[in-house]
Amino acid sequence: MPKATSLTRREREIMDILYRLGRATAHQVLDGLADPPSYSAVRALLRLLEERGHVKHTVDGQRYTYAPAVPRGNARKSALAHVVKTFFAGSVQEAVAALVDRSNLSREELDHLSDIIERAKKEGR
Repeated sequence: MPKATSLTRREREIMDILYRLGRATAHQVLDGLADPPSYSAVRALLRLLEERGHVKHTVDGQRYTYAPAVPRGNARKSALAHVVKTFFAGSVQEAVAALVDRSNLSREELDHLSDIIERAKKEGR
């Protein structure tokens, strides 16, 4: 699986567009970008993302249609694992504690997290 951490801000923006749309042409990606570069720059970025395994394409007549190569859930897990390893020395407990401490979670959200933790305990995780 490609590393999400190797993406630049612009590449992440392109990936967000592809995840949101499911698939898109270079023109559609260009239309979705804030402060867009040139069309040829978008094509070059899409080609680079494809070479690195983040994007795949299909040919539709004379157009290429691009789509994420990895399901969004897998990409999220990979990025989260990198954050935990890099900023929390691999400690999931420290990462969760930091998120809970710095978030304005509602009582309902805290109860939901508590339920997840209780279920994990029962399953022996």
